[in-house]
Amino acid sequence: MVMVDLMVNEQQSEVAKKGVPVDWHLRTIGDVVSFSGGSQPPRNTFVFSPKEGYIRLIQIRDYKTNEFETYIPEHLASKRCNTTDIMIGRYGPPIFQILRGIEGAYNVALIKASPSPAICNEYLYHFLKTKELFELIELLSQRSSGQTGIDLPALKAYPIPLPSKEEQLIISGALSDTDGLISKLEKLITKKQAIKTATMQQLLTGKTRLSQFALREDGVAKGYKKSELGEIPEDWTVTLLNDVIDSCSSGATPYRGVTEYYKGNNRWITSGELNYCVINDTLEKISDSAIKDTNLKIHPAGTFLMAITGLEAAGTRGACGIVGKPSATNQSCMAIYPNNKLDSNYLYHWYVYNGDTLAFKYCQGTKQLSYTAGLIRKIPLFLPTDKKEQTAITAILSDMDKDIQTLQQRLDKTRQLKQGMMQELLTGKTRLI
Repeated sequence: MVMVDLMVNEQQSEVAKKGVPVDWHLRTIGDVVSFSGGSQPPRNTFVFSPKEGYIRLIQIRDYKTNEFETYIPEHLASKRCNTTDIMIGRYGPPIFQILRGIEGAYNVALIKASPSPAICNEYLYHFLKTKELFELIELLSQRSSGQTGIDLPALKAYPIPLPSKEEQLIISGALSDTDGLISKLEKLITKKQAIKTATMQQLLTGKTRLSQFALREDGVAKGYKKSELGEIPEDWTVTLLNDVIDSCSSGATPYRGVTEYYKGNNRWITSGELNYCVINDTLEKISDSAIKDTNLKIHPAGTFLMAITGLEAAGTRGACGIVGKPSATNQSCMAIYPNNKLDSNYLYHWYVYNGDTLAFKYCQGTKQLSYTAGLIRKIPLFLPTDKKEQTAITAILSDMDKDIQTLQQRLDKTRQLKQGMMQELLTGKTRLI
């Protein structure tokens, strides 16, 4: 607890140094908020669909998915919340989760934060989501071996600058408006991604043909033929990746013991950066000597990359990207160079659509699923024999990607704007009244 007290005191000192407006009051969260932990009824009382006389039991995972809805008898629902109540998830990751939006009883993994008359519910909600508080609670949650969870004394002792109720409402309104914009952008991105997935499903399988490739020379619509991979367009072909690529190679990691290797300007891509996008920059840069001594290849812009290790993990399985600016890679990335039968960008979109499924079929390994160059070459696919059709399909999907990327950039900027607004408004540096 000594470490906790020191860290909280440091936070209080920082707030005091920065000062608060003369008409604000410096309190602690514990001064203006009460906390109530949930309860856990016996599991043999659970049912998993709505039933008369039962009420929903809310768990942390319910804020992410409705797949595992649970209900308990109403008389066992001793701790309840409504959709506007502020709920704190006490186990993670992340450890510190600020949640709301579901009505029912809540279990022991959740804590309800109830504001006193001195603080508005919305103001408290936004304050609990400030970056500094989040980082402190996350750090304290890992303070001892094997122990995780919210450090409630530290949370209660955390300083909170408090304006009048009128100003709290104005600040909350501004932050909630920004939240509304963020929510709209998130929903729009999700919709656009769903449309792109449906478009990929049609174009990359030939179920829908682009008009300029849909007819034979006599004007009759092209048909379909049977193949070992199912029904495909009559003018498409089934092949192995081996037959449509010139070469493929993985990279390497320069020896970490030579610090000079990591002080250069050469971009170096790791599999964690293969995020279904064009990669224009990297987290780490390496030197010319690292390139030479490790015998690394600099891949030109347009090179297709795919993750080849750790594919048992959902976040890595099927991960891929396109080199945006010349870069080397580590050993967990495979660079593939198509021949004149396959467009590199087509390969990228095809793998985005199929990569997750392919990993289960063609990777090898017991604890860790991995590809080798040999395994990759044996992967079958069907594709347009006319490279112009590949290019036309790629252009449509790439335009969709650019649209989604533009929205994502706008979303990221809006989130950054909100963080800046919180820093200014919740400390009184900028006043709206």
